[in-house]
Amino acid sequence: MEVAPKANPPVCKILDFGKYLYRQNKLETKHKKQQKQGEMKGIRLSFRIDKHDLETKIKQARKFLEQRSIVKVALLFRGREASHSDIAKEKLDFFFDSLKDIAQLDQVPKKQGSAMFMILTPLK
Repeated sequence: MEVAPKANPPVCKILDFGKYLYRQNKLETKHKKQQKQGEMKGIRLSFRIDKHDLETKIKQARKFLEQRSIVKVALLFRGREASHSDIAKEKLDFFFDSLKDIAQLDQVPKKQGSAMFMILTPLK
């Protein structure tokens, strides 16, 4: 195999080509794992979620963020709950504050239809 073709004289090396291909393949897979672009994971909350259930959802989001995934948090309204968007925003703010050490807020909580969404991305 030619190692340095532009050197004077060119440098060549004798090696097992199968072993070389194997090592190159291993390096490529290692680099692919490191460059993994996180997929979008979704977490759905209800307006009347209790504190312990919210903490369980926070743990789930933390797991997703540690896997380098983007997390979309949706708080769903039913019926007249939609008129209390201030309380929903407080719940989403609490959710984000619990994950502030490993996540950044990519999209602030905003209301769309019968739900309120926010998007969290892992810190670099």
